Amino acid sequence: MKGAGRRFVAVLMSATLLWCAIPITVHADVKDTEAKLNQAKEEKEKTEAALSDTKEELTGLQETTEGLKGELSNLNANLTEVSNNLADLEGQIVDKEAEIEQTGKELAEAKATEEAQYEAMKKRVQFMYERRDYVLLEMLFGSANFSEMLNRHDYIEQLSSYDREQLVAYRETKEAIAAHEARLIEEKEELDDLKVKVEAEQSRVAGLVSQTSGKISSYQNQISETEAEMLAYEKQLEEQKNNIAQLQKQLEEERRLSELAKKGAWRDISQVAFAEGDRYLLANLIYCEAGNQPYDGQVAVGAVVMNRVMSGVFPDTVVGVIYQKRQFSPVASGRLALALAENRATPACYRAADEAMAGKTTVGNCLFFRTPIEGLTGTQIGGHIFY
Repeated sequence: MKGAGRRFVAVLMSATLLWCAIPITVHADVKDTEAKLNQAKEEKEKTEAALSDTKEELTGLQETTEGLKGELSNLNANLTEVSNNLADLEGQIVDKEAEIEQTGKELAEAKATEEAQYEAMKKRVQFMYERRDYVLLEMLFGSANFSEMLNRHDYIEQLSSYDREQLVAYRETKEAIAAHEARLIEEKEELDDLKVKVEAEQSRVAGLVSQTSGKISSYQNQISETEAEMLAYEKQLEEQKNNIAQLQKQLEEERRLSELAKKGAWRDISQVAFAEGDRYLLANLIYCEAGNQPYDGQVAVGAVVMNRVMSGVFPDTVVGVIYQKRQFSPVASGRLALALAENRATPACYRAADEAMAGKTTVGNCLFFRTPIEGLTGTQIGGHIFY
């Protein structure tokens, strides 16, 4: 009977140990993951909306740039035409100046001829008036007959008439050349005025070309920035999709563990064996996580550690719980190591560690805590929510 009793006790203890070894968690863990999943989905929707807006902005920038390129092409064609017109005008001005110069020479020659003719005519008239009696006597007595005398008189008359006609002709030529020169000068002035206007138009169009080129350069820079922004959104969206997929897997696992937790059991604080240094380690973790929080919040952090030690889901030692991978951020960041090296824990942190290790809790059986996020429910103490 005694042997059977011992076997029964052994079987009972094995069953109890097997039951306690089943991983458990709390429903708040599932709620936290659901909140994270919902938040991740909201962030994904925001990123998708931002990506869509960025694509629309990029399309608008590209369309504007193409329009500006077309405008620039037209302006360049206009500038080429204006420049060609200006070159043509400059050529016409050069030709006109050459004409004016040639006309000036012709006018000078006509004036010189007129003056020479006038001087010759004056000398002949002067000679005839001064020697009129001698000429008449020569005509009278030097002529063989009356008919010859008349012929000599006609010759003198014709010579005088020729001089007058030539003088008139030269004057008319001079006046015509002068009028032509005046007309050329007027045309040159008109060309000069037109050149000024064309140069102003050339300057205006060149300014538009420069301005439009600057706009295109600015829009191209914006396009590059928008493309980079779009790529960043696409990368962010891909990361968010992967994060959502991971959170969905985590949620499924936590729901599975939540179902197991309903059947699980917790160890009593009296069953926990503390190692030397656990108090020092826990106090400094409390300092890193809640050194600036109310005292109840410091006790709550210690209670979360002890709840994990007493649960069947986490390691069964203080060291194992605190240094479990990706659980407490001060461990990963190195803050805990620095605090331990310098023993930064305050007396309040040590009292909180003592109370937690004695089984006191201000947050029930909560196994997690974090800064508040939308959708997460639990017990809030200071700047933390415990769940």
